Formats: sequence, C-alpha cells, structure tokens
Amino acid sequence: MDQNIINLYDEYTHKPLTRQEFLRRLSLLAGSTAAAMSLLPLLEVNYSHAAITPEDDLFTERITYPGINGDMQAYVARPKKDKKYSAVVVIHENRGLNAHIEDVTRRAAKAGFLAIAPNALSSLGGTPENADEARAKFQQLKAEDNLQNFIKVFDYLPSRKDCNGKFGCVGFCWGGAMSNNLAVNVPSLKAAVAFYGRQPAAADVAKIKAAIQLHYGEMDEGVNKGIAAYEEALKANNVKYELYMYEGAQHAFHNDTAPTRYNETAAKLAWQRTIDFFKKHLE
Repeated sequence: MDQNIINLYDEYTHKPLTRQEFLRRLSLLAGSTAAAMSLLPLLEVNYSHAAITPEDDLFTERITYPGINGDMQAYVARPKKDKKYSAVVVIHENRGLNAHIEDVTRRAAKAGFLAIAPNALSSLGGTPENADEARAKFQQLKAEDNLQNFIKVFDYLPSRKDCNGKFGCVGFCWGGAMSNNLAVNVPSLKAAVAFYGRQPAAADVAKIKAAIQLHYGEMDEGVNKGIAAYEEALKANNVKYELYMYEGAQHAFHNDTAPTRYNETAAKLAWQRTIDFFKKHLE
C-alpha cells in the first residue's frame, strides 16, 4: 500500500483529524471515493483478525483497583497454578482496553507471568466498541491523571497473593509512551518495554532505575524522531537498555488486528525479545 496512505491513517489515529477530512484526503490519494472505501478494511482495526490466545490453562478475571479519580478497571491473566508470579503490566494503545490487548495479556500469562491490563478509559465508562469513539474519549483525559492511575497499579499489585513483588511493564503506541513514563516515575519497576512509544524528556531519564527495551518500526517517522535524544540520555545515565529497529516495519507493526501495518516477522521477533527480557530481569 502507498506509504502516503499509511501515513495519513497514522495521522488520523494520532491527531485531531475528523473522519470527514480523513476520508476526503484518502479519496484524493486513492483516486476516488470508491477506491478509498475499499481501502478502509485494510487500514482499520478488525478484532476478528487477531490471534486468539485461549484461556484454557489460564486463570483470568476482571478486577478494579483504586485510581485517583475513581476505580480503574483491569483485565488479569496468569497461569492456573496457585503461586506467586512476577507481574507484567500491559498498556493499551489510544483505543483503550480491547480484545486485542486482552489477547496480548494472555500471551504474557502463557509465558509465566501475572499479567494485568488497566483501562485508561475507566473513568469515562470504559472502552466503546467503535475505535473512533474510543480515540475521541482520550481527548477528555488529563495526562497527569493517566500517569497517576497507572502508577496506582503498582500500589495494588503487592496486595495480591499471586504477586511476588517484581514488576515489569510493556506498552504499545500510547501505551509505549506510558511505559517509558512509568520507568521514569516508578522506582520499583525492574523492566520496561516500549513498542513504538514516544520518549520521555531527556532530563527525566536520570530517574530511570529499570532496564529498558525499545522496539521501533523503520517507517514510523514521527515517533522515531525522538530516538537519538533518548538513546543519548540512556547512555549518559548508564541505564541498561536494548533498542531494536525493524526494517520496513510500520507504526503499530505488532497489532495483528490491523492488516496493512501488521508485520508478522517483526511482531513475533519483538514479542520473543520482550518475553526473554522479562525472564532475564523479573525471574
């Protein structure tokens, strides 16, 4: 697919761009309204395309924990065996907690972790089924409230009998930026993984105690602009980190519900690296 079309969709999903304007510009790039309409199923997320990880050998539940502006909803998955596990916080994109992120949470549980996925949209009634409506809700959230609500999950986890007190996090897109910010703000965090997430301010990197793993798609020009300054700050502050660039990969290359941007080879390699990283730093 034309990279300009993919870039337009990225702009639509990350900036205040109305659907009407998006479709107008898509029609111009595609050559006609009909051609634009035929591209939408390839561009937009479709949860029926996701690889569904069964719950058969997992314990799963939906819980709430205290946030700063009300209860935070979260999805939890772990192996069925009753024991203490290292915890991995899974952080969604700018669509809220949905079927895809719940599937990713189960993948982390299958790897032997207590995985928990909070929903940033909890205070607004949860995640709408329509992805555009979900993205619109994010405009109503305050950045500092978001951060504090995710920090609160690390206050909740020690109260669980199945948590051993070791914490990691992994986030995607909006959640990748949150993962980086949690590394800055949660001293007890041992490992933080960010998939194509925007980077924290260089001045804040000195606060990071966790080991960092970063995954970027080569074609993700917007997010990638911040890599050099972040890496320089990580080196200057002696933060343990791994950085991977995936050739030809787009933003959101790990999301298997978005056919055009999903890159199976890069996604599988990045996820295996993520699990290996957590096993190294959390076990």
